[in-house]
Amino acid sequence: MPVSNIIKREQPCLCVTGLVTQGQEPGIIIHEPTEPAYPENWGYTAWPVFGNDVAMTSDNTPQNVLVVEDDAFIRKRLVEAVSVHPNLSVCGETAYCEDALKMLAGLRPAVLLTDLGLPDGDGIDLIREASRLGDIESIVITVFGDEKHMMAAIEAGASGYLLKNSDIEAIGDSILEMLEGGSPMSPSIARALIKRFQPQSPSPKPLEHELTGRELEVLGLIARGLNYNEISTALNISYHTVATHVKRIYRKLQVNSRSEAVFEAEQMGLIRLRE
Repeated sequence: MPVSNIIKREQPCLCVTGLVTQGQEPGIIIHEPTEPAYPENWGYTAWPVFGNDVAMTSDNTPQNVLVVEDDAFIRKRLVEAVSVHPNLSVCGETAYCEDALKMLAGLRPAVLLTDLGLPDGDGIDLIREASRLGDIESIVITVFGDEKHMMAAIEAGASGYLLKNSDIEAIGDSILEMLEGGSPMSPSIARALIKRFQPQSPSPKPLEHELTGRELEVLGLIARGLNYNEISTALNISYHTVATHVKRIYRKLQVNSRSEAVFEAEQMGLIRLRE
């Protein structure tokens, strides 16, 4: 792919996926500024690269993944989870829809891994563009577990839909499952999709016991994808106390997993997932 096909912005950048040397061949590498601020100081640059960091086109080389996520902490976890997988390679990452659209056209990754709520646009538009290009598979990673977002993503062309409270470290396996023809989904999303085509059932009974303020705090952090240790640090409580709160939340919501808890709480209006 000619480097001239990739937009270059003159901002300070750091290498994302490998060693960069101008004049070497072949391949493309993406850069990200150390302190991105949109739009003045945000950009990406493409240079030829060399060595094993290049994702070639043969069956024995990694598949390129473009990661689009505006939460820097979660984006870092996603990039790390994909990068350590032997069959996958991160070809670029960004927090913004505008840059992602240009990366899709210029880099043509095998996979688009995207959030839905982005600062300057909607991940649905990225999925739709990936579908239009015709050779890019899309998988969603989001906090939105409601039917509106789920169906919009699927109708736009997404082949997978995962909630952020899923096991992010296993995202590589989910991507490969999708590339092999599967449709990886969080359990609560699969259940909601099935329910959509079933006869309407009576409205759920109200909670017998309301969630406490602390339980709602814990639930909100679970919805953001934090694990028990991270919740413990954020709320300055012990790991054991976090586990106790989670058990009580499960009992009150009558669920058995993190993803089901977030889904049910959002449906009941107990939490509101940010746009």
